[in-house]
Amino acid sequence: MVWWYASQARETPLERPAADPLRKLELTPSQRATLKYFWVAALLILAQIVAGVVTAHYGVEGDGFYGIPLSKWLPYSVTRTWHIQLGIFWIATSWLAAGLFIGPLISGHEPRHQKLGVNALFLALLAIVAGSLAGEWLSIHNRLTDRQAFLWGHQGYEYVDLGRIWQVLLLAGLLLWLVLVIRAVKPALRTAGDQKPLLTIFLMSAGAIGLFYGAGIMWGQHSHLSMVEYWRWWVVHLWVEGFFEVFATAVIAFFFARLGLVRAKLAAEAALLSATIYLAGGIIGTCHHLYFTGTPTVALAWDSVFSALEVVPLTMLAYGALDDLRRGQATEWARRYRWPIHYFVAVAFWNMLGAGLFGFMINPPIALYFMQGLNTTPVHGHAALFGVYGMLGIGLMLVCLRAMSREEEWSERAMRFAFWAMNGGLFAMTVFSLLPVGLLQTCASVSQSYWYARSMEFLQTPWMQALRWMRAPGDTLFAVGAVALVWFVLRVRPAHSEPGA
Repeated sequence: MVWWYASQARETPLERPAADPLRKLELTPSQRATLKYFWVAALLILAQIVAGVVTAHYGVEGDGFYGIPLSKWLPYSVTRTWHIQLGIFWIATSWLAAGLFIGPLISGHEPRHQKLGVNALFLALLAIVAGSLAGEWLSIHNRLTDRQAFLWGHQGYEYVDLGRIWQVLLLAGLLLWLVLVIRAVKPALRTAGDQKPLLTIFLMSAGAIGLFYGAGIMWGQHSHLSMVEYWRWWVVHLWVEGFFEVFATAVIAFFFARLGLVRAKLAAEAALLSATIYLAGGIIGTCHHLYFTGTPTVALAWDSVFSALEVVPLTMLAYGALDDLRRGQATEWARRYRWPIHYFVAVAFWNMLGAGLFGFMINPPIALYFMQGLNTTPVHGHAALFGVYGMLGIGLMLVCLRAMSREEEWSERAMRFAFWAMNGGLFAMTVFSLLPVGLLQTCASVSQSYWYARSMEFLQTPWMQALRWMRAPGDTLFAVGAVALVWFVLRVRPAHSEPGA
């Protein structure tokens, strides 16, 4: 399949615009309103890194942070929960903001009261983030009853930790976002022309994002764990790893088509092919998370095969990334978008390494039997979640900021440092620390037992402690790069005044 995809004829030369079509873009009120989404997403990145630093340090000091008994107020279960939740929140925020920004760009139309809807959604998301994090803290500190914890606090299921009320409110927010996107894009359906197939993919993926989070409310407080795990992985694997990726592919294709760097028809064909191949393996492969939760043997056989095949579309994305890089160098003005494009290329790299190689390492049934829950899991988690979806969220954010900001506000030095520091730090963190720790744990799990591989007796040995301290250089480099990115994003201001303002 990879050979066939690589052998296909490349696109015929396209007459490029003489100047950036978005250079004189008149921002609509709702597009300007999306800027605060990106500011908040940047601040949430910092909050996630702080929670991650504390969580990682607990691994070597136990319950303290350089002598400070921090666990009295922020125990490991709180910081780990916040670290994961904040990552999901900022990535989703940047992606949702990109959808709101590109809507009027597609149709050239600003619906009535669109800005009001964008601002209302922003306030709702802030309330959900703050409320769910506070509820998780209260739940872990036993300030809530079991019923209150389920509704407002911490459900105890990774990636869907937030209480049921917050889940329902988040689903309502996603549906509001879907309505806002459809309102903005709807006029383009009448005169879409060659863009209609791409527009259809965009709307279908947006609909899936708005609706499929509903799988997260399909269980109750006392549902059997097997049923909870089934629906939970609909959210984690299909909602995050499936439909968000299709949506991002469509958004990126729209930007390149709007810039005149690729034909809309060809962009639609490429997006549809990637989505079809990716979901063909990904939907069935979802159940590699469910090998040992009551699924029948035949499901285990099918899921293991299709999970292995997920490496194929992840490899094929590299070809699209190389095409993106080539388009970004097609004209002088196209180089204004080189840093967003660099992040899209980074997504292809981490797709192959983090989601592909590291995912395949733990996904076969016999491997997962011994590896699940060891440090081989965060190797895949960090490289796939941040490396793929985080970098994709940053790329989408920078594309939108590039379209709305003044030329002089872009610091090439800051962008270059942020890109290489974050990618280099993430690579060092996973390859030089998490991976060797996970592999040694796997050896202990096979030769001794699973409980021993996770025990303090094994993890507190001098060799394991040294390997965990090896995270510090990569973590530090990554954090400094993230600070540079956040500083850059917070300095961005809209370039053009609102019409009639």
